[in-house]
Amino acid sequence: MVKTKTKKTVRKADHYDDPRYNYQDYWTGREYEHAAEEMAIKRLLRGKKFKHAIDVGGGYGRLSKFLTKYADKVTLAEPSQQQLDMARIYLKGATQVDHKLLQAADLQMPAGSVDLVLVARVLHHLPDPVPEFSEIARVLKPGGTFLLEFANDAHFLNRLRYGVRGKKVPKKPVDISTKADPKIPFVNHHPKTIIKLLHDAGFEVEVALSGSNLRSPTLKRIFGKNVLLGVEKVLQPMLAPLYFGPSVWLRLRKR
Repeated sequence: MVKTKTKKTVRKADHYDDPRYNYQDYWTGREYEHAAEEMAIKRLLRGKKFKHAIDVGGGYGRLSKFLTKYADKVTLAEPSQQQLDMARIYLKGATQVDHKLLQAADLQMPAGSVDLVLVARVLHHLPDPVPEFSEIARVLKPGGTFLLEFANDAHFLNRLRYGVRGKKVPKKPVDISTKADPKIPFVNHHPKTIIKLLHDAGFEVEVALSGSNLRSPTLKRIFGKNVLLGVEKVLQPMLAPLYFGPSVWLRLRKR
């Protein structure tokens, strides 16, 4: 959902500005995934309080509202004007949240001016997130917190799929885009590659979680959201060392 610009490339958010596409509708039927993400954030930020948080590429503010539990001020930094228009309705009454048309590689904020950054469901549009990591490191104060979620190409089922073919999960981003949605890139990342890039950008991993471990239409239909979330609560930390789930959560500290 992030439209980012560097000297060499422009990453567009055309898909999310298309009037035929409604990102809020995408979340219909994904109540388990949404709750699992809030669970991860709650676990990673428990007991912490921040002055200024940025929800980078936060769309219509789905998680911005939740961040107000932990930050005095939240900036929704989103490149899609259509998403920001939706945010005005979704975040009505959430006076702690500012809405700004910004790109992840150009946040237009002073260096060291924020103490919490959230990036969730964004890296799958960034084959090379180095410019974004550099910009986040710039605006985050020393010792500040960076919460990152990304689509995990090395999840358990993928490792099985590669394994039966006698191959290893590739360390480079894997393109999962389709001809039906060609406007912006869709990629999955290997956790070890992302962690290396984060380290190079000046971040240290403090905690990792395995997210959305039970993401399955069949499981959701049979057991329902509440049962799955009860199991998810146990699995998030337990399976983190294995990078088991389709989503990886990291809490990082800026060195």
